[in-house]
This record gives sequence, structure tokens and C-alpha cells, in this order.
Amino acid sequence: MTTTLKVALLGAGTVGAEVARILRQDHEVLQEKTGAALELSHVVVRNTEADRGPWIDRGIISDDASAAIADADLVIELMGGIEPAKTYIVEALSAGKDVVTGNKALIAESGAELNALARKKGAQLFYEAAVAGAIPILRPIYESLAGDNITSVMGIVNGSTNYILDKMDREGASLEAVMEEASAFGYLEADPSADVDGHDAAAKAAILATYAFGTPYTIDEVYTEGIRSVTAADVKAAQENNQVIKLLAIVNKTETGVSMRVHPALISREHPLAAVHGAFNAVFVEAENAGQLMFYGAGAGGAPTASAVMGDVVTAVRQRINGTALQPFTLPEGLPALTIDETVTRYTIGIEVEDTTGVLARIAQTFAQHGVSIESMKQESLAATDTENSGEPRALLRLITHAAQESGFTATVEDLKKLDVVRGISSVLRVEGGEA
Repeated sequence: MTTTLKVALLGAGTVGAEVARILRQDHEVLQEKTGAALELSHVVVRNTEADRGPWIDRGIISDDASAAIADADLVIELMGGIEPAKTYIVEALSAGKDVVTGNKALIAESGAELNALARKKGAQLFYEAAVAGAIPILRPIYESLAGDNITSVMGIVNGSTNYILDKMDREGASLEAVMEEASAFGYLEADPSADVDGHDAAAKAAILATYAFGTPYTIDEVYTEGIRSVTAADVKAAQENNQVIKLLAIVNKTETGVSMRVHPALISREHPLAAVHGAFNAVFVEAENAGQLMFYGAGAGGAPTASAVMGDVVTAVRQRINGTALQPFTLPEGLPALTIDETVTRYTIGIEVEDTTGVLARIAQTFAQHGVSIESMKQESLAATDTENSGEPRALLRLITHAAQESGFTATVEDLKKLDVVRGISSVLRVEGGEA
């Protein structure tokens, strides 16, 4: 006799509506895959009068989450935000109910707490959809690479900013112009700060670090810098050096700790991540034995994200039916989170200087004083129309450093600003992904 499991869906927005469609439309296929009949028994929304489309019957719509959770066997949380989502997830887990969520902000803030509660109550908690939409990445890290030693994870995990930077690279447009277009096409919210200031990617970086390195990390430990400072001139300079600018979420392990950061960075056009265009996402993993792996696909959107949600649903149901429910892993206190000042990487900097004898020596000396080695330099003469003081000969120096500690490079920049031959710092970007 087939077991019937009741499913409560909390939230019926873009992703929730697609999850409802899959549950109803693919009912027989899901039953074959899980061994259980999945019944969408409750859909909890704020506005119970709104039309929810053909896949959600009005009779199962309510605004009473607690009643839905109490009656369900499995809870899918797609409301987003911290509260009341956290309260409802805690309520479900406390009752021993399995939970599937795509709530990156909540998991990045309280994932360790929720995992501990699930383990204590014998429940399962899944959140594959919280990181990269349709791209499977958490399960490959946790299961497929469980016997390996992951050293770094670097990814493009925000489609909106990748669309913007890709458009700037392809068309030479300004950030402001492309952001306006992205808003018109629906790639940016009315308040774009979560995307363009890097907060969305930072939440995902914290989750990736937790899975990759087996230690609970939170979004507060992720250095976060958005793309607002990226200019068309930066993009053009990158092109001239066979590079491209991407907003990267980077987590890597060192002997002393784990570096977690989100910021725009230059990567070689030969790097696999350079080929990720438009609103697509990709995650590049490096492990001692497996080597380099890349996971690529749609990082957002209703159907792609619903695919990841349903993958978790199928896994949860299979394991529950078979009596092999997966207990959320325990996370010991392991390597500490490094501050951005402790991070080691390469940098590129644009310095506007007086075009006179001895300038290069003074610039090089400033770098040397802080132990920062210069890898390469290009000099470009600036026309009088490009300067504030017409007639004074000036040049733009673009330097790339060897790997250096952030604190030393930051101190170098501050001292450069104090030199009387320096007229300004036009740009500073990190360089990632190996030698360009």
C-alpha cells in the first residue's frame, strides 16, 4: 500500500508556485521516485484572496502556518527573510517534521542552530536551493567529495550582478546604464542593494564555507564588497590585459584559518568562470584529489530553483520512507574565520601620477616598504583634457602585484596617496584564479 505524505508549502511566490506545479503535474513520477504519494495539502500565504494559478486549489490556501505545519508530514519554506520563516521552521523541526527551504539569509545566519535542532529532534533539514538555484553544489560537496580535502570554492552566485558586469564587458556601457536596463528587465529589485552590494552572494559564501570546511560560519564573517565602484575604464583595462571582472564569492582554506569574501575581481579570460555569461551562475571547486571541478547552470528563476527544492523533497521522502533519514551533520568548531586583512591574494591598482623623472622609483619604493612585490606595470600618458591641472604632464600607471597580504597592500595604498607625485588612485581590484 502506497504511503501518502502531506506537504505544507509556506509561500507561493515565483518559486513556490513552480513547486506547487511540479507537485501536482508530476505527481505520478514523484510517486515512482519516492515510493510515496505527495499530497499538497496546505499552501500558506499572506494574501489568501489572490489568484494563485491553476495548480493551487483555493480550498488548501490559508494564512495559518501553525495549523498547516501541525497537519503536514513535510514542510517546504519559501517565504524568505528571517522572520516569521525561522519561527515556522523551528516549529516544524521541533515536531520532528522534515523541512526543505531555499532561505539563504536564514541559513547563513542561523544554519548551525537549525541543523542542531533537526538532529536533536530526528528531523531532516535541506537547503540546496539556497546557494545556486538549479545548480547542485551542497550535496556534491557534502557527499561526493566527502572523502577529499577541499581547498577552495570560488563562484559566481548572483545572476543579477553577473548580467551587469557581462553587459559592461560586451558593450562598454557604464554601470549606471546597465543597472537601469537590468531593472527594466526584472534582473534587479526596486532596491538593488542585496545584489549590487554583495549581500546575497555573501550569504551563499557563508553556506559554501560551512559545507566545504565543516565548521559553522555566518554571513557576519564574510568580507563583503559590491560592484558599485566598477567603472567602464576598469572593464576596458581588464580587456587590454586579457581579463574580465566578475563578482566572486570566494572561500579558501589556509593553515591558519578560512578566508571568506565577496568582491569584484579580475580573472583571466582563460579561466572557466570567465565564460559564464548573462544571469547564469557557476561554482568552481578545487580539491586535493579531485582537482578542479565546475558546476554551471541557472542560478535563479522560478522553475530552476524549484528543481533544486524538489530534489531535496525527493531525497527527504526517500530517506524517511526507507528509514534512513539523514541527520544533519554536526559542525565542530574548526578553523577560525580570517579577517580581510589576513587574506593573501594579488591586486591591480591604477595610479595617476606626475609624468616626471624619479616617479617610478618612489612608487616602487613605497610598495617595497610594505613587502608588496610588483609583478607587472603599464604606463599610459594622460592628455591635458584628462587632468584637473591642464598642461601638467601626467601618466596613469596600472600595476599588478604578486600575492600579498591585504593589510600590507592596504598600507601601501594609503602611503601612495601621501606622495606629492601621486594625483589620485583611479581603481583598486583584486586578481583571482591564478596567473593572468
